Parts: sequence; structure tokens; C-alpha cells
Amino acid sequence: MTKPVLYDYFRSSACYRVRVALNLKDIAYEAVPVNLLEGRQRDAAYSERNPQGLVPLLEMDGHRLTQSLAICDYLDAVHPEPPLVPADPADRAHVLALALAVACDIHPINNLRVLKYLSGTLDQPQEARDGWYRHWIAEGFAALEALAAPRAGRYLYGDTPSLADICLVPQMYNARRFAVPLDDYPALVRAEAEACAHPAFAAAHPDAIQAAS
Repeated sequence: MTKPVLYDYFRSSACYRVRVALNLKDIAYEAVPVNLLEGRQRDAAYSERNPQGLVPLLEMDGHRLTQSLAICDYLDAVHPEPPLVPADPADRAHVLALALAVACDIHPINNLRVLKYLSGTLDQPQEARDGWYRHWIAEGFAALEALAAPRAGRYLYGDTPSLADICLVPQMYNARRFAVPLDDYPALVRAEAEACAHPAFAAAHPDAIQAAS
């Protein structure tokens, strides 16, 4: 069987999610770096593979899979153990809501494309861009903490890692890079610490990826 190929950028939150999911599922893969800072995602060869010109892209089982949460859903369908979302419909909806709060509400307005637009087209200084970044993380984390805390365990939901943690950990990494205060989010901090001690998360960390490249 051909090994899956992940088109990856070490610091991309979306790629980080997929790396964690692959590791949790114990799926070996080949990584092909796509340097976003150099604009390699816009190369013709890559755009042919993924017309959105975004990472990640996972080539697996004869498919070209895009969008990190869609990829995680595919991995959960074809490799059901360990599950990334609970089987109970209400619990599943809760975990998906936590994951989507990060992947749809926080991350998209703080990703590299937006930051480049702020610095380039809108000519915003670094201080303004950093303030933008911190504002949307703080607003999103406040809501996520309130949603997660009542049902959090060792992880963001219960005592096993889920899709919620897969989305949380990269966003916490970004928050720390931009010096966002985290004292108001004890459930998030606790879940992140537990997840980062897990081998699947540790091996997917940007520092580990960069060191291995």
C-alpha cells in the first residue's frame, strides 16, 4: 500500500491538526513541505493538486483530500480507532462545536493570508496586526472556555483526546507565539498541557517538525 503524502507547512495550524490526527490513528505518512512564506502554495504544480492553493493536502487511498477537518473526518471514517468524536449524537455535536469554534471562528481571521493583507494592502503596522491577532484569540477563547469547562476532563472533552483538542492545541501554540495572556482560560490550559504530553501531539508540534526537516 502506498504511504499517504501530506503536503505540509510546519507552522500551519491546519496542517498541525492533520499531523496530530494521523499520529493518533498511527498512520505513517510522507511529508512534503510547502513553504507558505515563500508562496510555494501558489506554484502551478501545487495549485493543480489543490485549486484553493492552501495547505494541508493529503494524498491517500487514491484521493486528494483538502480542508483539515474534512481530512480528520475521512481518517475517522476509514480508521475508526481511536475515534476523534464521540458516538453519542449530543456528545458528538458538543465536540464538533468546540472544534469549529476554533477552526471556523478564531483561526480563519488570523491566518497568514489575513495577516499579509493587513500588512500589505491595508498597510497596518506590526502593533496593529498583533493587536488584531490577540483580540480575536481572546474573544474566541473566552467563549470556548465557557463552552468547554462544564464537560472538560483531562482533555477538552472527557479523558481522551478528541477533535476538540486537535483544534485547540495549534491555536494555543499561536496564542503563545503572540503573547496572549491565558490565565482566564484554565480549562483550555489544562487540556493543552495534557494533550502536549501525548506522543501523537508531541510528534506533530512545529518545533519537532522543524527539527526533523
